Amino acid sequence: MSKTSDTKTTRRRFLTAAAAGGAVIAMPQVSRAQTVTLKMQGSWGKADVFNEMAEDYVKRVNEMAGGRLRIDYLVGGAVVHPFQVFDGVHGGQIDAAHTVTVYWYGKHKAASLFGTGPVFGFNANEGLGWIHNGGGRELFEELQNQIMKVNIKSFFAMPMPTQPLGWFKKPITGPADLKGLKYRTVGLAADLFQAMGASVAQLPGGEIVPAMERGVIDGFEFNNPTSDRRFGAQDVAKNYMMGSHHQATEYFEIMFNKGKFDALPAEHKAILQYSAEAVSSANEWKAMDYYSKDLQELITKDKVNVIRTPKAVFDAQIKAWDGLIAQLGADPFMKKVMDSQKAWVRRVVYYNMNNSTDYRGAFDHHFPGVLKI
Repeated sequence: MSKTSDTKTTRRRFLTAAAAGGAVIAMPQVSRAQTVTLKMQGSWGKADVFNEMAEDYVKRVNEMAGGRLRIDYLVGGAVVHPFQVFDGVHGGQIDAAHTVTVYWYGKHKAASLFGTGPVFGFNANEGLGWIHNGGGRELFEELQNQIMKVNIKSFFAMPMPTQPLGWFKKPITGPADLKGLKYRTVGLAADLFQAMGASVAQLPGGEIVPAMERGVIDGFEFNNPTSDRRFGAQDVAKNYMMGSHHQATEYFEIMFNKGKFDALPAEHKAILQYSAEAVSSANEWKAMDYYSKDLQELITKDKVNVIRTPKAVFDAQIKAWDGLIAQLGADPFMKKVMDSQKAWVRRVVYYNMNNSTDYRGAFDHHFPGVLKI
């Protein structure tokens, strides 16, 4: 018998034995699709930690896609204005964007309900739970596809910590100090502070400090100690008020041109979706490290006066939110979204608050006198 015949016989015997034993031999399903490159722009300046977090997402996609799908990332303003990425993605000037829904709430106020909405008692991680498992994702797609009819497909990532009340030249001692104050915020928070008597300007991050220097605004919030410190908030104000009800829950929106997304193979769609879920945790853990370090640097190196927002301000914000909730609820879709959120909060937060241990007691035991609130 020739060597070739011997090889064929051996192979035939192996396959026969495998079939008899019930074994299944599967060939790997490797995509042969042509490489696709998507152009993504962020809403963030180059130095902002959010820009780094956007790059964390891009890195995961590019490494998992094995070269068959690639995202090229551009910083805010590279193609369109940071507040205009929604239009850029919808119109096809860019293929994708890393942003937040509140930056396009002017097109439909319901956008702010999917980040920076009313305070019902849930934190951002519990809010992401609502999006993924409580009906939020379906409601958001109803807003995109049926109400607004936009050419966009979105994923959510990164449960952001509560955003501080912000930076002020004089400490905020009560709600009266906000009346007449020229203040920067965005989204429904702008409506909230206007209801509390402030004069609100909505500016992207890179324009905040120059506006403060020129006297266009008297105070501002952006998001967190790291972003704030990197763009120089400590150079224009020395009072940092921590805690607020104005933006208690927010997440990144990772959006794609729907036509481009729908044309991708299923495995590429899965990579874009599951990379958002993976980076959500990675971003959150990074924030724990960065934000806490930068808060200490603000205190020790930059001599910033870090103050807890007075309870009277929290109470006034809740009252102002009540008025806004009544107004927003006149829109049937917005009422449906808020009702869905409240049903989730009633069940999930009830469980979490009943079950949570006494973290404050444990902290005070090991670090007595550190917390002044």
